[in-house]
Amino acid sequence: MSEPDYFDDFDRRWSRRDLSRAIGWKRLAAWDPASRILRAVFVVRPEFCHSNGTIAQGGFVTAWLDASMAQATIRDTQFENNIATLELKVSFIKSVPQGEVIAEGRILKRGRRVVFLEGSLFDRTGSDLLATATSTGLIVPFVQEKESAE
Repeated sequence: MSEPDYFDDFDRRWSRRDLSRAIGWKRLAAWDPASRILRAVFVVRPEFCHSNGTIAQGGFVTAWLDASMAQATIRDTQFENNIATLELKVSFIKSVPQGEVIAEGRILKRGRRVVFLEGSLFDRTGSDLLATATSTGLIVPFVQEKESAE
């Protein structure tokens, strides 16, 4: 399988995973290997919200940021490694309403075993900053999924 085909296959499989669907993953929007920045789109569903369904609960905001930073690491290691989050700090800047949001994961520094990351969550236009995160992750070998009989 060629490299672009493998990337597309990985994205297709990731999009179908229970975890991805559970947290509202919609699609990979962009991956820039030169700047090591990934952008993903998530859907803020009513069941993710409090205050009469108007504001996303902070745990989901954290999950979107964590997932985007992890996906950046997976791609930066050519799909050979994943990360185990060792530390994660989130700053909630504005309330997050229902609809689509853009999560951005950036690799600040990657060593052989540890990666330092930043994340940002934007509104659907990408212009309004809603939350930020910093994270430290342990780089672990990527365990390939077994092919299902689908």
